[in-house]
Amino acid sequence: MFGESNIGDVGHEGHSKAASMPDDAEVCGCNGVKKGTICKAIKDKGLFTIEEVRKHTKASASCGSCTGLVEQILMFTAGGDYSATPKTKAMCGCTEHGHEAVRQAIRQPLPDGRKLLTIADVYKHLDWKTPNGCASCRPAINYYLISTWPKEAVDDPQSRFINERSHANIQKDGTYSVIPRMWGGETTASELRRIADAVDKYQIPTVKVTGGQRIDLLGVKKEDLVSVWKDIGMPSGHAYAKALRTVKTCVGSEWCRMGTQDSTQMGKDLERAMWRMYAPHKVKFAVSGCPRNCAEAGIKDVGIIGVDSGWEMYIAGNGGIKTEVAHFFTKLKTAAEVLEYTGAFCELYRQEGWYLERTVHYVNRVGLDYVKKRILEDHAGRQALWERLQFALDGEPDPWFDFKDAQVDTRQFDALTVKEGVAA
Repeated sequence: MFGESNIGDVGHEGHSKAASMPDDAEVCGCNGVKKGTICKAIKDKGLFTIEEVRKHTKASASCGSCTGLVEQILMFTAGGDYSATPKTKAMCGCTEHGHEAVRQAIRQPLPDGRKLLTIADVYKHLDWKTPNGCASCRPAINYYLISTWPKEAVDDPQSRFINERSHANIQKDGTYSVIPRMWGGETTASELRRIADAVDKYQIPTVKVTGGQRIDLLGVKKEDLVSVWKDIGMPSGHAYAKALRTVKTCVGSEWCRMGTQDSTQMGKDLERAMWRMYAPHKVKFAVSGCPRNCAEAGIKDVGIIGVDSGWEMYIAGNGGIKTEVAHFFTKLKTAAEVLEYTGAFCELYRQEGWYLERTVHYVNRVGLDYVKKRILEDHAGRQALWERLQFALDGEPDPWFDFKDAQVDTRQFDALTVKEGVAA
């Protein structure tokens, strides 16, 4: 999957490589697309842009690591100037507006002072081609509304993806995965007993420790989800959501002979402060107690590493299909500063990131210098961002214990409803 053909070469060398590749060479490992398939689609359908190639072949449509190579194939096959193609990407086929234009329209009050607070308002104001939108634009606009106008915009649960409607991860056999939150990876004997009892009671087939230092219960029947969560009695891990997933920690100075800072406590403080945080995409933190970095903070959206003088902060790492090393951001002295700077960065990302855009891609798009200017140089602006995030998260319900406030439709978990849904 990660063979030579997936390397996103650019420039003259990449152009030469793309031209010399055999037609049966795999270009996009994620979707199994070969060079010959791409070239044929470009010639037969008159494709000229990378978006057109993605639409017709799926090449570069997933992780994006092969985008540079696909661009080069497009250049020598179409014979055009790829640099002249439009830089604004439409959100979907329902509109010509890009993500930034939609976000800006939502931010800007109307001439009469009203705000766009519902998806219908946005569609009407921006003359959407499709009155009800589609599965691509509805979740994005719903997120833009609730992140821009917290406590004012109307959240539409039906415009969320299936996992966020069910508040659990659907698996390939139709069962679900339940991951309760464990603050900073810590748990207790009482929590473990409740988990074990639930596993026995509901005959859950697989129990696994995740990479984020939590326990995953795999194979839970949909009609058992409400009861499983009630019996476990632990907060939602949001493992299904575009939200803060987990804060990975090492044991730090509390136990480790090498630890310079209390990383476990710092991780718990960060997680408790931001665990209800929805975002453009999933977000992961890690806190290591010393530069040995056992919590792997260097490949997280926010990584905190303890040093003798305090903490080092790293941002925009990614441990996914294409590993991205986080950027060193700043040095901080106190735990309070870690919370403020982390929260401010996350709120900046929440406000400016495009839906389904990870922090690494957001920072690459706007530039690290821009983020530093907003967070490190603008002290009042940083504090305002942190305060805005706290305001947005204050009172945000736990979907498994505040059904009404979280607008969870519990009818979907009824055994008869589930059975009929499977039959249909």
